[in-house]
Amino acid sequence: MTIVVFGASSQIGHFLLPRLRARGAPVTALSRKLRPAQAGVQWLQGELPGAIPAVEQPSAVISFGPLKPFGEWLASARLPASTRVIATSSMSAESKQASEVAAERALSQMLRDGEATVAAACDAHDLPWTIFRPTIIYGAGIDKSLTPIAQRASRLHVFPLPAGRGLRQPVHADDIAAAVVAALDQPEAAGRILPLGGGERLTAGEMFARVRRSLATPTLPVPIPAALLRLARHAVPRLRGPLTRLEADLIADNSELQRLLGVSPRPFRPDATCWIPQPPL
Repeated sequence: MTIVVFGASSQIGHFLLPRLRARGAPVTALSRKLRPAQAGVQWLQGELPGAIPAVEQPSAVISFGPLKPFGEWLASARLPASTRVIATSSMSAESKQASEVAAERALSQMLRDGEATVAAACDAHDLPWTIFRPTIIYGAGIDKSLTPIAQRASRLHVFPLPAGRGLRQPVHADDIAAAVVAALDQPEAAGRILPLGGGERLTAGEMFARVRRSLATPTLPVPIPAALLRLARHAVPRLRGPLTRLEADLIADNSELQRLLGVSPRPFRPDATCWIPQPPL
């Protein structure tokens, strides 16, 4: 039976499709832009909450896109009972819940509302579900967090290095793909929201330093002291949230991930290929 993947052209989808093809299951991949067919993968054009092509009798449905539209689609899709449903949220659902910035609190609430929508739709139709909450994702050169920093520094040959004692736990997109595949075969993961962080916790300052060291282009390091960051936090309102988070721990407890799925994400050891946009495999 077919495995349906929403957001198959995302950074997680980039690594998931080869893993699914290796299982031998046919894959129907949905993306905003139509892509050429691949061995074992049928690409369809579709976007939630707009029109989605009819998909017959999937054994699993996986989504890396917005949660609420996905949950609303699940509620009306009439999937076969026991169709496995797996989706990704974000650790921002937890870490930004008590932020001093209203927009970040709103994001956290939106994520948690989306999780609830997916869970409710699945429970109403007896569909086993698992939702992952990843930390900072990297690895395919299309993320919106570390890759823009790396690419800008490579262009300008200057790398700002902000001080930051808050802990970070970047997770490679391929490790998330591995967790998704493992969840397909593990009934005990059903009905759970699982945090998913990388295999190493390091300070924000060290995270940025490792990104710089991974670049193929030499860059001039420009340390930004904590005192200057505190001044900017008060002087520039739009920077208050990001700069405050430099001193906050944004991490995940992987104990349930490892116990239920046997997945142990890799430590943060990026190389230059992590910041180059990768085409679908």
